[in-house]
Amino acid sequence: MGRAFEFRKARKMKRWSAMAKTFTRIGKDIVMAVKEGGADPVNNSRLRAVIQNAKAANMPKENVERAIKKASDKNTENYKEILFEGYAPHGIAILVETATNNNNRTVANIRSYFNKCNGNLGTSGSVEFMFDRSCNFRILAEGVDVEELELEFIDFGVEEVFGDEDGILFYAPFENFGVIQKEFESRSIKILSSGFDRIPKTSKQLPADQQEEVLELIEKIEEDDDVQNVYHAMEIQE
Repeated sequence: MGRAFEFRKARKMKRWSAMAKTFTRIGKDIVMAVKEGGADPVNNSRLRAVIQNAKAANMPKENVERAIKKASDKNTENYKEILFEGYAPHGIAILVETATNNNNRTVANIRSYFNKCNGNLGTSGSVEFMFDRSCNFRILAEGVDVEELELEFIDFGVEEVFGDEDGILFYAPFENFGVIQKEFESRSIKILSSGFDRIPKTSKQLPADQQEEVLELIEKIEEDDDVQNVYHAMEIQE
């Protein structure tokens, strides 16, 4: 019984930690959106998207409002978005998106993770070309004719549409984000969440032991507070 309790406790703590990390990332997104386009979501499409993502992540409304108010303060420091490129062990390409207010700290930390896990931090442009950048939207499935909507949104750049228990997902090239968001809003279609992905053009399978070495590096990077997203070209085997 003691072990079962400790297992449940550890699992709960891990879930809370992941939630706290998500809220921290959204908080940074709010700051950058407000600094870029103002605190009124009606006139700031980037902020509207972040607020939708906050709702999808169950971030309390008061937390969102507090973050917007704080970001509106001219004394609140903005974050700079920096992309790191490199290779994990066994030649697996990795992209790391960060948002930082201390470039030297972030560079030193990311470099240390690659070094400790036998990876190599690359130069700008060394890995990014191996990934396609895309955007995605999730909407409610209720009352929606998926096939009809997919055909209509082809004209706005949508390339793939998937349905699951959480709604309908639309994928399109990165540069089409704005026009698709605008079209959903003009049709009063509620966007549950939206975001961006970097999808590897090719992926690589590794034996289980080598896969664990790559995952160790990814986990170390993801734990860093300055890191927003980590993308890799490894095909994960369950």
